[in-house]
Amino acid sequence: MSGLLTTSVGSLPKSPELMRARTRFSRGEIGEEELRDLELEATRHWIQVQLDLRVDILVDGEQDRGDMVTFFAERMAGFTISGLVRSYGNRYYRKPIAVGPVGRPGPLTLDVWRFAQGLTDRPVKGMVTGPYTIAEWSFNEHYATRREFILDVARAIREEVLDLQRAGAAYIQIDEPAVMTRVEDLDIAIEANRIVTEGVEAKTITHICYGQFDELGPRLNDLPFHQLDLEFANRNFETVDMLGDRPLKKEVGLGVVDVHTHVIEPVEQVASGIRRALQYLSPEQIYVDPDCGLKTRTREEAIAKLEVVQRARDEVRREMGI
Repeated sequence: MSGLLTTSVGSLPKSPELMRARTRFSRGEIGEEELRDLELEATRHWIQVQLDLRVDILVDGEQDRGDMVTFFAERMAGFTISGLVRSYGNRYYRKPIAVGPVGRPGPLTLDVWRFAQGLTDRPVKGMVTGPYTIAEWSFNEHYATRREFILDVARAIREEVLDLQRAGAAYIQIDEPAVMTRVEDLDIAIEANRIVTEGVEAKTITHICYGQFDELGPRLNDLPFHQLDLEFANRNFETVDMLGDRPLKKEVGLGVVDVHTHVIEPVEQVASGIRRALQYLSPEQIYVDPDCGLKTRTREEAIAKLEVVQRARDEVRREMGI
């Protein structure tokens, strides 16, 4: 595959039928097998949508996941789950609580990744939530220090990453949105993710969003990943110019459509953003995608935004003769 590859950050919308089924499962009205069948059918649907749009690197859409942290904590040793805690706006989630040594009893995401990858010859990203974000968005009632907590989570997530790599995942995304919210913790986040990624041969990616880019500056290069997936569209591409002052030595996942608006961006607007990034990065460094997960959009909006990404990328490729 040539430069300017297209992909997606991870989450895609769940149908009303699947959402109702998840509610029914939580009430004990349907069994785990029935819910899993619906989740896999939804995964199949989103793989086909991406294939129809000619997306280069696919995602499973996280149809089996609710909150990105609680999903992992519910399946790991050492956690219990609190009642509803307000996250932002009108969004609530059940916040994990570390009450004992954190560990991974077995694979957490491997079965759905294998199912999704089995539907296509194109690469499907393995996707996990990173150790810093899991710990930062949980309560700690067991560990003497936050660092101990974070590093134990890192060891567990590393096991998941190694399982995905052994299964054949060529791209593994370790989502760390919390890194940007507490810049003073950057050294701990780097230490934790070095544990996760050390010796991993698959291409590692981290998604970071809505944070203090200017304060991090060149330290973004210290994050131990091959690629940094960053949001740009939500800031009208103002942060693109940071790449000129503080060059990134890594690949960049270039967020070119805003997932927090119902508006479908014009193709030319998105293409203009890609061209702007090409002032500072080579086509081989850039992966083009929405600037975060699309799960909050309707199915139609999500497909339209993915299509705009694809069409804008194709337009810039034609201009460059690639």
